[in-house]
Amino acid sequence: MSSSNSGTAGYGSLAYAILSREVINWARYPVNAASVVFGQFFFFALIFFGGQAVGSQGFSDSAAGLVVGYFLWSLVGQSYQGTIGIITEEASWGTLERHFISPFGFNRVLFIKAIARMLRALFVSLAVLAMMVILTGTQLQMHVITVLSILLLTTLSVVGLGFAMGGVAVLYKRISSFSQLFSLVILGLVGAPVLDIPWLRVLPVVQGSAMLQQTMRSGVRLWQFDGIDIGILVGVTLVYFGIGFAVFHLTQRRARNVGVLGDY
Repeated sequence: MSSSNSGTAGYGSLAYAILSREVINWARYPVNAASVVFGQFFFFALIFFGGQAVGSQGFSDSAAGLVVGYFLWSLVGQSYQGTIGIITEEASWGTLERHFISPFGFNRVLFIKAIARMLRALFVSLAVLAMMVILTGTQLQMHVITVLSILLLTTLSVVGLGFAMGGVAVLYKRISSFSQLFSLVILGLVGAPVLDIPWLRVLPVVQGSAMLQQTMRSGVRLWQFDGIDIGILVGVTLVYFGIGFAVFHLTQRRARNVGVLGDY
């Protein structure tokens, strides 16, 4: 077997091991897992019934948009917090430094862990989506390739920001209040008025949110989008993920130099 094939098999085994661990840890505490799903659903129900109580036909007509927006917010919010959690948990357990001696490399191991956490978040968000659709009676288009492609690119930009915030947390320790504040910022980005303020598309989540609305509400397929729209989505993902990972690299290197990487 060639070295390249051996390397591919090795990364495949690593990814399988990390994903299996994520599933086992999630299933080990079923009450906690269920509380995450139903907690997010009940929060949506409060928003939905609250809007109905205020009473407007416009709100009823926009229920589909609310469902899609909340679905995306659930996914990117969990992925963002999950990425920070991976880094801070490893630091608090004293295992973060061990990844530097891993044959797979420090950055690659944490990236695969972040992807595994993102997949878990996707499962939770899909479960919440199913309950929201039943509650509201909305009909959505679910072209799998298009929806997953948009979700992947949109979420990766936020994962990059999660890496940046996780690196800052390792270096400066307790910044949970500041990091949680960005979850509210994400909510604003999901509902950003891109038609009125087009330049907002260069911010994370905004372009993906607009395209996901078109896909799930109007059935627009990936290849039917304008090339500029796809280019903005891909470009935003690369820029924010790259910046976030670069910040993480700099902060963890600084933490190693001052001897606080494993002191969380």
